[in-house]
Amino acid sequence: MANSMKTALLLGLLTGLILWLGQFFGGSQGMIVAFLFAVLMNFGSYWFSDKIVLAMYRAREVSESEAPELYAMVHNLAMKAGIPMPRVYIIPSAAANAFATGRNPQHAAVAVTEGILRIMTMEELEGVLAHELSHVKNRDILISSIAATLAGALVLMADMLRWGAILGSASREREDHAGGIVGLIAMSILAPFAAMLIQLAISRAREFEADASAARILGTGEPLARALEKLEFAAQRYPLDASAQTAHMFIVNPLRGDFLARLFSTHPPVEERIRRLRSMQWAR
Repeated sequence: MANSMKTALLLGLLTGLILWLGQFFGGSQGMIVAFLFAVLMNFGSYWFSDKIVLAMYRAREVSESEAPELYAMVHNLAMKAGIPMPRVYIIPSAAANAFATGRNPQHAAVAVTEGILRIMTMEELEGVLAHELSHVKNRDILISSIAATLAGALVLMADMLRWGAILGSASREREDHAGGIVGLIAMSILAPFAAMLIQLAISRAREFEADASAARILGTGEPLARALEKLEFAAQRYPLDASAQTAHMFIVNPLRGDFLARLFSTHPPVEERIRRLRSMQWAR
């Protein structure tokens, strides 16, 4: 519940930021244009993001006859979670990872790599799939899409504001209000940075909530905790060739990097996730 409230507040803050920038850039008309632009982008993301990301990673849909154990596990967990059976995909990659996508529980898909199927025990794989189905149940795919498109819209508007200031298209009144052209340019840089921080906070909150939901479905957080240990180790040795724009969808961050990259990661620290999971235990 705390993570859900945090997500709602962060989304509200992100929406407020884009509307404020729109109003600053074009007054009331600019605010309306910004809102309509964000709605249009959200609509496209809502309807087409699943097809795009599955095609991006060459995911292949499998039937019950092709992957009976995987299919049965997803089916049983979907029943426990109280959601419709999602489509099941396998990604042809030796890297170990998984993600869920789809605009709602009725149009969802879960995808796992060939690598994760090789290294996980049945219990650990169950923990991973419970986590992904929790994203579906909690509608995290939609929440993440909204956050990403709002942030993208804000970045585009900030670029327009920056170039408008540089080229002198901003009015003298707004220049004075923001401290001149330098102030406008600074604002156009700081607004997208703030949007990125909010987007990261939303992503991390949803990962914690999906972990907790998976633990509730299974009655314990231990299988997922063990899976995360394996996945973090495997990601260091066999990183997935992933896009930064879709990194937030995977169960562990597929992108490897230095301290700064980890600081701005879409995922909370694996150690903290494992610690929280191992404190969760219910009667099975």
